[in-house]
Amino acid sequence: MATVLAALGRAIAGRPLPFVAAWLILAALGFTAALGGFGEGLFPRLSSGDPSVPGEARDGQQILQDNADTGGGLTLLVDGITATDPGLVDPISAARTDLTDVDGVLRVLDPLALPGGPAGPAAAGLVAEGGDGLLVVVDLEPDLTEADSDATLTAVQTRLEEAASEITSTVSGARALVGGTRPLITAITDQVSADLATGEGIALPVSLLVMIVVFGGFLAAGMPILGAIASIAVSLLGLLGFSYLIDLDASVVNVVTVLGLGLCIDYGLLIVSRFREELRKLLPPPGAWPGGDSMAVYVKTANNEHVRTALAATMDSAGRTVVFSAVTVGISLAGLLLFTADFLRAVGAAGISIVLVALLVALTLIPALLAIAGPRMVRPGVLQRTPGLRRVLRRFGDISPPEGVFSRLGRGTQRRPILVVLGVLAVLGLLAAPVADLQLRNSGVALLPESAPQRQFFDTLTAEYPTAGFPALEIVGRASPEQMTGLAELITDLDKSFRVAPPREIGSAYSVVDVFSDGDAASPAAQNLVDVVRAEPLGYQTWVTGQSAGLVDFVDAIKDRAPLAIAVVVLATFVLLFLMTGSILVPLKALLMNVVSLGASFGVLVWVFQYGNLSDLLGFTPT
Repeated sequence: MATVLAALGRAIAGRPLPFVAAWLILAALGFTAALGGFGEGLFPRLSSGDPSVPGEARDGQQILQDNADTGGGLTLLVDGITATDPGLVDPISAARTDLTDVDGVLRVLDPLALPGGPAGPAAAGLVAEGGDGLLVVVDLEPDLTEADSDATLTAVQTRLEEAASEITSTVSGARALVGGTRPLITAITDQVSADLATGEGIALPVSLLVMIVVFGGFLAAGMPILGAIASIAVSLLGLLGFSYLIDLDASVVNVVTVLGLGLCIDYGLLIVSRFREELRKLLPPPGAWPGGDSMAVYVKTANNEHVRTALAATMDSAGRTVVFSAVTVGISLAGLLLFTADFLRAVGAAGISIVLVALLVALTLIPALLAIAGPRMVRPGVLQRTPGLRRVLRRFGDISPPEGVFSRLGRGTQRRPILVVLGVLAVLGLLAAPVADLQLRNSGVALLPESAPQRQFFDTLTAEYPTAGFPALEIVGRASPEQMTGLAELITDLDKSFRVAPPREIGSAYSVVDVFSDGDAASPAAQNLVDVVRAEPLGYQTWVTGQSAGLVDFVDAIKDRAPLAIAVVVLATFVLLFLMTGSILVPLKALLMNVVSLGASFGVLVWVFQYGNLSDLLGFTPT
């Protein structure tokens, strides 16, 4: 491998421009395609929903979909005023008339048009519990083609938003929101796109500042950043390709893009730093050449052969390390392919491709940029010539003096290694302690900030319309509604905090009982109810599905496959590190360090995001 990498370094040093041009073209194509320059872009193709695995919950959802009497729909939510306010009559009546005439609309459920009006029993599920709001539900016909469904939803959403705008502008104190599965997915994918831009807008400048300190100048610091930008562009292009093969959840994009960004900067930092070291070795020491101590003078003696030699040596050493690192990360991500959850498989497959992109950037684009820069990479930068910063840069830069902060730290740890190990393990163990209380959750609407209209829509729907939101459980039975009445009564007796809707018939052979939660639909109580219902002998076949059941199946699937995935990753990583180092102790130490550091990382995640610590500072709502 070393000979191949060294030869690659020499080849790139001889003709760097074609490599840079190829990456420029790929980056331009990536950004253009991902943002929709050639048609549908990446973000409109993303989906969002609860992670699912093969099992009872997924089978139950399939039965519900196959026997649904509607093809989905949208809802207009009005609150802040009483449902009987006369100002609602004209805009809602006009919207109802228009929507009824839209091709593909099955029915419009408007409490103002039902017998008895908003106060009548027929409108019970469409009026807020406190009476200060109402819902207008538009259902689509079942069996519409995807194109027809999209066209109908677009027309319905446009008309409902017109009605919402009219209500909020003419009725004092009223708030009107249009919501449903389609607007929710659009809102989440838009939020992911915005978060991605914000995150990278922060990460790239901060990374640049850190590397300016490390390298003491803008030229060397910019190399890993340019590589990271190219990596992001090509990664987005790869994710766009994946979206045509598998359903990509919006969260996958953020996960793998951040992974690629971190790896590319890390690998680029290593390559650039080693190249500067190797090129300095080929130059005479300060004062040995005419021109005195000035690096700016004697660096000019470096010729193309110096650059080729330095780049070959860099690829022979740092390049080999990068390859082993990328293979190790790829093996870890490959472990996700052993799980049955589509979400985890998507992260694994897309992540492996992103690692490959980061590796190619580090082995081709970064060396090509270094070859073009040549001897300028070791010329003192502006910051290194600044008196106030020179001392800091010399201590923390990539070429530091023999005596510095880290050398003193290293000697200190070597004097009392056992004490240091015990102290560090104690701190990491303390950080890892919250892991014992880790609770896996489905994000769903919680991915959106509380100020987002779709978040407000679903939060209000859950709070004010208990039987109109998403059920915590849906129990599908191959039975009649009368046969399932006993099950509904059993659930009511088990836990009074759940609202149980009367059994309803779906299709010709099934019935369903919807169970709604006053609080979190995926709470431990809801998950416990899933286990109780599944264990109950009912005399007919049932499928327990819904948010909490899906989460139970997801967690069980992870527990089932985790031992195999961990064993494969640990074994492969051990073998790879053994081949790289020739030592048995080093791979064991690396694996133990990973376990401890991962435990501490997950502990901090629980302490911050589950317990809600630092939520005000970081601006999030704990779940």
